[in-house]
Amino acid sequence: MSVLKTSLRNFFAHKGRMALSAVAVLLSVAFVCGTLVFTDTMNTTFDKLFAVTASDVTVGPKDSDAGGTPQTGRPEALPASLVERVGKTEGVQDARGTVISTGVTVVDSRDKNIGPTSGAPTIAANWSDTELRSVEFSSGHEPRGPTEAVVDGATAEKNGLKLGDTLRVISVSGDFTAKISGLVDFKVTNPGATVVYFETATAQRELLGKTGLFTQITVDAKPGVSHDALKRDIAASLGGGADYKLQTAAETADEGRTELGSFLDVMKYAMLGFAGIAFLVGIFLIVNTFSMLVAQRTREIGLMRAIGSSRKQVNRSVLVEALLLGLFGSAAGVVAGVGLAVGLMKVMSSIGMELSTRDLTVKWTTPAIGLVLGIVVTVLAAYVPARRAGKVSPMAALRDAGTPADGRAGRVRAAVGLVLTAAGAAGLVAAARAEEAKPGSLWLALGVVLSLLGLVVIGPLLAGFVVRALGVVVLRVFGPVGRLAERNALRNPRRTGATGAALMIGLALVACLSVVGSSMVASVTDELDRSVGADFIVRSATGQPIVPQAQAALAKTPGLDHLTSYKWVDATVTDPRGRTTTADLAATDPTYVDDLRRETTAGKLTDAYGKGAMSVGSDYATEHGVKVGDVLTVAFKGGDKARLKVAAITADIGNVDNGAMYTSLTTLAEHVPAERMPQSLLLLASAEDGQETQAYQALKDALAPYPQYQVNNQADYKKALQDQVGQLLNIVYGLLALAIVVAVLGVVNTLALSVVERTREIGLMRAIGLSRRQLRRMIRLESVVIALFGALLGLGLGMGWGTSAQKLLALDGLGVLDIPWSTILTVFVGSAFVGLFAALVPAFRAGRMNVLNAIASE
Repeated sequence: MSVLKTSLRNFFAHKGRMALSAVAVLLSVAFVCGTLVFTDTMNTTFDKLFAVTASDVTVGPKDSDAGGTPQTGRPEALPASLVERVGKTEGVQDARGTVISTGVTVVDSRDKNIGPTSGAPTIAANWSDTELRSVEFSSGHEPRGPTEAVVDGATAEKNGLKLGDTLRVISVSGDFTAKISGLVDFKVTNPGATVVYFETATAQRELLGKTGLFTQITVDAKPGVSHDALKRDIAASLGGGADYKLQTAAETADEGRTELGSFLDVMKYAMLGFAGIAFLVGIFLIVNTFSMLVAQRTREIGLMRAIGSSRKQVNRSVLVEALLLGLFGSAAGVVAGVGLAVGLMKVMSSIGMELSTRDLTVKWTTPAIGLVLGIVVTVLAAYVPARRAGKVSPMAALRDAGTPADGRAGRVRAAVGLVLTAAGAAGLVAAARAEEAKPGSLWLALGVVLSLLGLVVIGPLLAGFVVRALGVVVLRVFGPVGRLAERNALRNPRRTGATGAALMIGLALVACLSVVGSSMVASVTDELDRSVGADFIVRSATGQPIVPQAQAALAKTPGLDHLTSYKWVDATVTDPRGRTTTADLAATDPTYVDDLRRETTAGKLTDAYGKGAMSVGSDYATEHGVKVGDVLTVAFKGGDKARLKVAAITADIGNVDNGAMYTSLTTLAEHVPAERMPQSLLLLASAEDGQETQAYQALKDALAPYPQYQVNNQADYKKALQDQVGQLLNIVYGLLALAIVVAVLGVVNTLALSVVERTREIGLMRAIGLSRRQLRRMIRLESVVIALFGALLGLGLGMGWGTSAQKLLALDGLGVLDIPWSTILTVFVGSAFVGLFAALVPAFRAGRMNVLNAIASE
């Protein structure tokens, strides 16, 4: 009980000094809990949506895919006669045919796409009374003819649509128009999809190409009939069901969760990874805090030992303080995490993914994980300072404050740090020299971990050299005040090393990702300059195939030399030895050889566009022992088998179309019927000499009625790539900012506690003539040099990581190393301002000290 009382007294006596450490714990726990609450809320939102939209049993085509747009632009379909057959199955209450397609674009009267920008789909479907399970009319009525449509209310509100407005629907079957006859609202949260309903005959004709087809059959069971039993009975009535895809409501929901889960898992684990980085940085802050508090209380601890306290009691006293810090910080972090989740939901809503606070989900495991994680990390971080406190002898009460130094421990630490750093450097070199990606990735991971640990361990040793060097460049110009700041930073190298290491971690990741991102852009830009001969690229940002009417409009564009169609088709390729491989075969016009300059290791690529010919990639040729002249058996999806002769082998180098197999559109048309023919994934175009500017504008004008597609010249394409990488890096930098904020708190805490530690010294300096302004400048300069020390280590380490990662990525064609020196220098200079900012409060408090009281303090 006396240990607890002592711990409580010390904790609340130094609550101001604990506050910043508590904030570090709070931020880290909030990030973890916010991530868990956000992903749980998204799961709840989709679970409710699946629950109201999924029928008891669904029957669909065998090859149907719940997500994405088929290559043909039309979803797989079933004959309408199957509805009656399924409806006669024992146990069926009701069976209805449904038409659903995501391969559409809906535009308003101004040719503006009303679909979502968040990546959610535009869904076109037929209207039936069963839709009233999930939606309800806010105005108007159901579609009653081929010229009427119903739109979800959220889409109408975002786009300023009202009853009577005209919509144009663009699909592979052609364009058609309809007026809005009704608006509906979802009874549960719609995560952001645009939904448009048509009468059944219209949906069949315009979305599937003809009437008498449905994309799926939804079945309701009679009371008392289980979903699994009904599924078995339907399968039996369909001859075993092997030719169809049958799912219960639970299986349909599971499939949806699986597709959603891949997105959520990436997001969840990425955010938890950044939370882990923040925790790691917070550990340095907590270690520094307790180390300095223990050092300041050496005399107090010595007196406790002199009156009978054991080492274990002193040790426990410090750990109980850490426990209290972890408890308060974690509890506040859990609450802040819920607020963070709500904030994330608002952000997602602003970019088109609607999430409602009505679905906010806080499972009991979330606060439990937050509390346990925060407390355990805090107590573990305080363990070393607690052990150091237990070693304070009773005689320490008669000496000046300061924990006993252990020279041998310092030498061991330096030796261990040098070994770890050398091992990490060796791992990075091994990764850079790797000839295969998988072992190289393992070497890279090992090198990153060991080099980071090495610099953290060896930080105090490096602090002496680096701070002196920085002092010569940065501090000496400030005269005696600068030299005092340098000596203060060098006074406790272990503390300076730990404070700088906290900042080092965040900036190392920033530098690494900057190098990798810049190298990716430079590599692709270089590849485009070397390989792409086309003047223009036409594509959809969402991967939608190009509808025939848009392609026909482009073909009429004046000033074009040629327009090349590029199609992907799923195929199964069998080599002469009978080994089968699933591949994506690229079918293009012969002009593709001019639009993309592919090197060959054997044969000529132009010969692959001859009758019954194709090309393969060099990796496939090597692995399967294929050479020019060999005949491969190709089974086209939706078509028949063909025996095609290998006319060329393309070199699998670079990063454009790496590993692709090519054949002509004529060959594809011979083996795939017109209704199963894939649509163009993209189009490449070249202008006539001197007509580039006019052709560029003409292409844009031709695509004005089709806003889902973009026309890019090579400059546009490069800029789009830079913007995409830049946006991704900005998101990552934003998440890393959490770790950097915690590191800044560490600098603030270190300076604040060091000011308290040096109270008498500050009083004496003020007594012999140091002005308040000079005192504040001294503390600010000390903070700047610590921040620059951390930045120098972090940026150097990050550039090493990034260089090794780029050498590894070069195996996949990203062969240009580009170090963004402007970014690196900006971050380095910015670190100085971070140091200035961190020192504002400690410097202000130091300047306000009463000189006599400071001299009299112990």
